Amino acid sequence: MANKTSPARIKANRKWEAKNKRKNTINGYQRQGRTFIRNHATEEDLQDYEKLIAERREKLKAENKNNPL
Repeated sequence: MANKTSPARIKANRKWEAKNKRKNTINGYQRQGRTFIRNHATEEDLQDYEKLIAERREKLKAENKNNPL
């Protein structure tokens, strides 16, 4: 099957990716995390994630108390 993406679109995508490396990295982490949870996580994995999420929420609350907008 031939590549249906035009050379201009490929160039534009690469330019956006180069300009937005951090955002692109975070998006990749999100996709990987969701895929793992939906398709591969065991009950033990889910419990570990729940603990990590609770810890992260507490950390974010503490940061927001120290730096209110």
